[in-house]
Amino acid sequence: MVGSQRSRVLVLDLDGTLVDTVPDLAAALNRLMAARGLPPFGYAATAAMVGDGVAKLVERAFAAQGVAQDPAALAAFSHDYAAHAAVASRLFPGVADTLRDLAGSGWRFAVCTNKPEGAARTLLDAMGLSPLMAAIGGGDSFPVRKPDPAHLLATLAAADGSADRAVMVGDHANDVQAARGAGLPCIFAAWGYGPASMAEGASAVARDMAEMASIATRMLPA
Repeated sequence: MVGSQRSRVLVLDLDGTLVDTVPDLAAALNRLMAARGLPPFGYAATAAMVGDGVAKLVERAFAAQGVAQDPAALAAFSHDYAAHAAVASRLFPGVADTLRDLAGSGWRFAVCTNKPEGAARTLLDAMGLSPLMAAIGGGDSFPVRKPDPAHLLATLAAADGSADRAVMVGDHANDVQAARGAGLPCIFAAWGYGPASMAEGASAVARDMAEMASIATRMLPA
């Protein structure tokens, strides 16, 4: 299939777009901090550090504490979080219903996230979204990750999609930049973690999942 013969594909960010993952990220981060005698992070502080993968999250956490990151920290966090990735995380309002409705209209879905693929799959399984996904491109699935457009394009290719029949949805500047580089329209998820300034360069801004679906359908009619 080529061009307009392909199904429409919605490429979705995960953390801050489909799932509110901060409760479990903060819990794992705070266990890491506690083991080192450091104070915990709250929801807002953790959310502000999310979006560039676990290595950056841990790096930013130690920088915020004003101490050097020890060599064992990243592995300790990754192991802990992988085992507790779906304890308190929850779908954002309207996610399941909106995706089911879009699927009924012929849309297909892929997740493109900087979260490690294993943790992403665990989370999507727990949220009941895995059966809807044609592909999952994690932060360690390919040699590059967002904002590199090659991450988005590789995920789209794994979903048997094409750039002219796809839309990106995400709450971070990485999503906007990746989409622009890949030649896809991007809908900024204003309900997520990214401040409004990160929407610069996006094709549109949606306040919730229902508005996102409406915008995407206007961008790519059946």
